[in-house]
Parts: sequence; structure tokens; C-alpha cells
Amino acid sequence: MIRLFIFAIVTLALGWGFSWLADRPGLIAITWQDQLIETSIMVAATALVALIGAVMFVWWLIQTIWTSPHSVRRFFRARKRDRGYQALSTGLIAAGAGNALLARKMTARARGLLRADQEPLIHLLEAQTALIEGRHEEAREKFERMADDPETRELGLRGLYMEARRLGANEAARQYAEAAVENAPYLPWAAEATLEYRSQSARWEEAIRLLDQQKVANVIERKRADRLKAVLLTARATERLEGDPKGAKDDANAALKLAKDLVPAGIIAAKAYLREDNLRKAANVLEGLWKHQPHPDVGMLYLRARPGDSAADRMLRAERLEKLKPNNPESLLIMAQAALDKQDFKLAREKAQAALRMDPREGIYLLLADIEDAETGDQGRIRHWMAQAVRAPRDQAWVADGFVSDHWLPVSPVTGRLDAFEWKRPFGQLEGPVEEGTVAAETAIANLPPVIAQSSTGEQAPEPEPSTVSSAIKPAPQKPVKLEVIQPSAASPAHSKPSTPPVEEIKAPDPFNGRPPDDPGVKDETASTSSATRLRLF
Repeated sequence: MIRLFIFAIVTLALGWGFSWLADRPGLIAITWQDQLIETSIMVAATALVALIGAVMFVWWLIQTIWTSPHSVRRFFRARKRDRGYQALSTGLIAAGAGNALLARKMTARARGLLRADQEPLIHLLEAQTALIEGRHEEAREKFERMADDPETRELGLRGLYMEARRLGANEAARQYAEAAVENAPYLPWAAEATLEYRSQSARWEEAIRLLDQQKVANVIERKRADRLKAVLLTARATERLEGDPKGAKDDANAALKLAKDLVPAGIIAAKAYLREDNLRKAANVLEGLWKHQPHPDVGMLYLRARPGDSAADRMLRAERLEKLKPNNPESLLIMAQAALDKQDFKLAREKAQAALRMDPREGIYLLLADIEDAETGDQGRIRHWMAQAVRAPRDQAWVADGFVSDHWLPVSPVTGRLDAFEWKRPFGQLEGPVEEGTVAAETAIANLPPVIAQSSTGEQAPEPEPSTVSSAIKPAPQKPVKLEVIQPSAASPAHSKPSTPPVEEIKAPDPFNGRPPDDPGVKDETASTSSATRLRLF
């Protein structure tokens, strides 16, 4: 487009110049070797332009003839290179699709058309072809050769890392990943693998340093980086809690600033404050966690924060938690447990049943069984709650990759993944038919058997107050049924028996008319030969 524009401008300039000369006629006289040459300005200008064009054409022709061997050689070289890149592209596509035959064919063609020292992708194609053909030793040799080349070092290290993971050589895979991180910390696969390996070996300082490098290089999102750093700080605080409570407190508080919903960090911070006899700050941390996400571990630590407290003191703390998070199953459960410790069985049962209506699960049924055991000792009622607990959904726990743990861990023991544990209900439980939670809870409460246990003094234990559901269900009123007695008739004697009609004897049909089977007999003259339904013609 630019060349066309320049050509148009030059053409217009020449046309304008010749037009300008035509409007201003004149003569040019040249005396050379006693000869006088006269011509007009237009003719002279035309001759000059033609001469310049002829010189340029002759120069182009001479240059073309002079450089023709190099041009021909360059043309064929470019054609060969294009064919080589076409074969390389086809081979890579075939290797990715798993077509080993076509990939091997294109590898040989690309190596014949291209130089391997100038095009490193040939090594990649050869390695991929060897992998899909099952020649892993040859593929590893190719990857090692690529790792020695600075241009393909990252690609070779990734190939070696994948092969080490396939063989289960975790130590070799870790070394390849760390080597890749040292040269290129911006590689996501290498940084993630190295972070997991350092976390598995509890090298928290190195893991945090690597995570900061990833955050600076924008390899990982800021929100995700803050979450992982909070997990690493919590893991380090857990290890430092026994020997260095102050350092554990600092790490846990830093983790809470990055992830406010990280319950283990808050628990570690509260325990560190309790080690320093700072009950007020520990309570503030636990209350903040409870407002954000009620957790049973937080509630139990809050209740038993100060050793030696009475059951009444723990009851006051439970009431405080219920005020912070009302109408919550965890708050009701904490209240029920505190009431059970205080021997306030009526309040404990009310709170437990309220929690059961909101979230029926195994732990609440077991708590109700404990309440019955402590108050009445009635085995029937205890077995009732235990039977409901067997069929109820399980309580929430720390779950990671199908592994259920009773406490939080920073790394999954199954896959080694960082921040894998979640507080949720475990899977894999065989449950009964799906029912509405409130309906199932109300049914379980309504079907509670009465108290039949006897106290130590011989008196019957007091029955608990009937629930609202059982009192609401009343039996329908029944109408009295009158029975009429039918007296026997006086005319009929008491010893008379009903008369039965005589039964006629039915003879079995005789197919041979009383004769032997092989004797046709004599025709009976008296028998009618015509059928009753036969029409008579005459």
C-alpha cells in the first residue's frame, strides 16, 4: 500500500513537471566540438528522464545476473526450510494426538530438512515420539540433552520432572522442580511443586519465601497467595506453640490478618494468649472467630479457657456465645453441653432438641443419649437416641481428598496438596431414605418412649415433660358401638339340622357304549340315525 502511494506521488510529480515545462517553452543550445546542438526544453527534459530510466534498468539487469546464483540457492533453501517446518508442525500435532507412526515419519523428514542445532523443537518432537511409543529411556536422554541447552532448559526440566513423577521418584522430581525454580521462579508448575515439597518436609520459612517470590512475579493471584501464606504461617505457629508461644502468637495473628476465617489460626493465637495468662485477648480472638464462623473447637476452647472454673461460669460463657450467634446449631449445642455439665437437664434437653430441629446429625443424638443417661438412666430412651444416631448424617470434620481427620493439617497426607483440608461432612456414608430434617427430628422426639427406670429409693423416676409434637397429636374420639344379639326362632327346634337336597349320582361317560374297545357291535335299530338339527329334503 505504501509503495502504491509513493508510485502515485512520483507519477503526479512528473506529470506536473512536464506540464509546467510545456507552459514555459524555450530553447537549449549546446556547442560541443564545433557543433551546435539546439533543442527545446521539453525534448531535453524527456531525453534526460529516459536516460535515467535506461541507466537504472541496465544497473538492475547487471545486478540480477550477478546475484542470480545466490538468489537461486536462497530460493531452494527457503523452500527446504518451509517443508521442514511443515513436517515439524505436522509431527508435533501427530505426537499430541498419539499417532506414533505419523510422528516418527515426520520426525525423520524434519531432521532431514532442518538442522537440529538451529531448531530445538526437533528434540521435543523426538522426545514426544519416544514417549508415545513407550521408549522412556530414549525420551529421558532427549530431555536431559534439552536441559543442558540454555534455550530449552525449562522444557527439558519439565519433561524430566514429569517422567520422575510417573516413576514415583519423588526426590528426583523435587530436585528437577527446584532446579527449574532457581532459574525461572515464574514457572507455575515448578513453583507449585516446590511449594508442596517444602510444605511436606515442614520447611515453612523456605516455603513462605518462595510464595513471596511468586506473588511479586504475579505467578499466583493475590487472594490465593494470601490464603496459602496464612496456612503456612499457621503451620509454623503450630510447631512453635510449645517452645515459643510468643512467636506462635505473632504467626497466628499474621495469619488471621490474611485469612479471617482460618479457624486453626485463631485457635493457635488464643492458646498462645492463654499461655501468657492473657484471658481477655484470647476471648476477643475466639469471639471474633465465633461471629464469623461458629466452630465446635472454638466453642469448647472458649468454655474451658480458664482452668478451675465452675460449671456455672462455663454456663455464662456459653450464654455469651449464644448471644453472639443466635439461632445457630453450634450455639445451641454449646449451651446444651454447658447445661449438662451444670446438671440442668431440662435446659440441656431443650437446647439439644432445638439444635436437632435445625440440623439433625449424629452428634446431637449422642448428646441427647448422654442427657438421658445422666438424668434418668432409662436404657430404652438411651437406645432410642442411639438408634437415631446410627441413621443420622455424620458430623462435620476436617476432610481432604477423602481422608477424615479429627484435627486440622496444613498438607493433605494423600496427595501432599497444600490447604486441602475443609470443614465439611464426610462422604461415603450409607444412609437411609432421604427425609426432611425437621420432620425426621420431630418424629424422633415424638417417638421417644416413656421413662420406666426406677430410682434408688424405689420410686419411679419422673417423666420428662411431653414435647409439643406429642401433645399436639390427640387420638380421635370413638363412638360407642351397639351389638345386637339375634335370638333363635321358637318354631325351629334347637336340635334341628338344616335339610340338604339329595345329590344325584352322576355316571361317568362310557366311550365304547359298554362294549369292548375292539368290538364295534350291532347297530341299534331303535336309535335315530338323523340328527335333531338335520334338515330333511324329502
